[in-house]
Amino acid sequence: MRLGRHTDVWQGITQAAPDRPAVVSRSRRLTYGEFTEEAAALARHLERCGIRPGDSVVLYTYNRPEFLVALYACLAIGAAPVPLNFRYRATELGDLLLDCGARMLVYPASLGAVVAEASARLDPPPALVELDDSAARAVPAAVQYDDAIAEPGRLPAAPPPGGELRLYTGGTTGMPKAVLWDADHLLEGHLFSTYTLVGIDTPHTVEGAVAIAVDPATPRVASLPLAPFIHGTALFTSLNTLVLGGTVIIHASPRLDVQEVLRLIHDEGATRLVVAGEAVALPLVTAAEESGIGLGQVRSVLSSGMWMTDETKRRLHTLGELTIADLLAATEGGPFATAISSGVDDLPARLRLMPDAAVIDERGVEVQDDVGALGRLAYRGAAAKGYLRDEAKTRETFRGIGDHRYVVPGDWARVLGDGYIELLGRGSAVVNTGGEKVYPAEVEQALMEHPDVHDAVVFGTPDRRFGEAVTAVIVPAPGASIDPQEIADHLDLRLAGYKKPRHVLFRDSLARSPHGKLELARLKREATAELAEAAQ
Repeated sequence: MRLGRHTDVWQGITQAAPDRPAVVSRSRRLTYGEFTEEAAALARHLERCGIRPGDSVVLYTYNRPEFLVALYACLAIGAAPVPLNFRYRATELGDLLLDCGARMLVYPASLGAVVAEASARLDPPPALVELDDSAARAVPAAVQYDDAIAEPGRLPAAPPPGGELRLYTGGTTGMPKAVLWDADHLLEGHLFSTYTLVGIDTPHTVEGAVAIAVDPATPRVASLPLAPFIHGTALFTSLNTLVLGGTVIIHASPRLDVQEVLRLIHDEGATRLVVAGEAVALPLVTAAEESGIGLGQVRSVLSSGMWMTDETKRRLHTLGELTIADLLAATEGGPFATAISSGVDDLPARLRLMPDAAVIDERGVEVQDDVGALGRLAYRGAAAKGYLRDEAKTRETFRGIGDHRYVVPGDWARVLGDGYIELLGRGSAVVNTGGEKVYPAEVEQALMEHPDVHDAVVFGTPDRRFGEAVTAVIVPAPGASIDPQEIADHLDLRLAGYKKPRHVLFRDSLARSPHGKLELARLKREATAELAEAAQ
């Protein structure tokens, strides 16, 4: 089935209902007409800077309206938007700019110093568009966003074929990899979450999608993403909200301010929240309880990236009549499964396979109907094309089995029956902290650059709010004396904040087997017990 692109539907809504609110924040309000007009002006600037179909345009910013405008502009002219984590420091950012071949960066002035250092590694350096966020300008050569959109433009009636959205995923080993979504099939891949989940029949044409979006009978959707747009669930939910003619409400801040979020929920009438599990849900529900004002018109909470506890879900349900969906998805495709609760009586919620999801055993056979079977979660619906310049990883993850093409990121599950599964994990060392993936090897390397660190190992330990906390066990060099703050100061210059260990423990030596292999499981058990005892 071919429905068209997001941009086709957005332009159709602009023609049919230009005054409908599209994107709002505390400081900006864009109707669909203004959203399209600003995207057209920015697209003109991109083309004047030499941006051509297939070129990477990096969106290195926290959530703000201009992010969605820039993404709209890129998709409309066939350029490839590349969202990158605004927490990256210069070395991390520079590595990914080189990896994706960035031709342009869109970033806030507050990150200008990082951009200046990172972009200097590229030859030729990328064009720069700077967003005003009250910080001093750090890159004189950058074009200010208001100047970039000063001249009106016109979006092409049909975007060039072959456009892509390039989303970096943490994966499990090595440097993040860019997942390539074909812009021609991106909307098609999210029809279930756009329409079916909200009880709307799926349209078959752009005209049908526009008619649904502007129909007064279509339920109003006002989504407030509280996870960064680098996360697929936050980004795709926002794009799909705009396909439905809804409103995306943006908490335009690099940090979560739960009091401001509550104000936005009530002032803008949010109906849907997108959170990164416990890291966002727990402080939000606590603030809502303490304020006594609840969650207003919110009727659904989507969570992905990490789980929410049943206790937090119970507290959310007591605040109003809402549905909570814990989604198990991947940047490469899905969703694979979801745990849905519509009230306290539905708890504990269990994971159930979604349509087009499967469990594949070692033989490549579907076993989701075999109770007790073990296998990898797979998805045979619309999925990404593969990874940027990594054919081996693409073949490993995107598999042709029988008559289907599956995406198999590597998560193991046990079949419980009636569609229910138990997630067993990926069997890798990656640490998932607040929805962010952290590679222990990267943190260990940074730790070992400290002159007083003799040995170090990094892993995740249980954390009430973040799911897992990055934890380091360090062996000081002989005669050296270091403390956790010294380690934190050392890592400040090398790693994004979420990668830094929340817990640092010291040992005289690291436990190893008689063959010299690190006994990671033992270290994790001991560290978890020590931290639990210290917390009492």
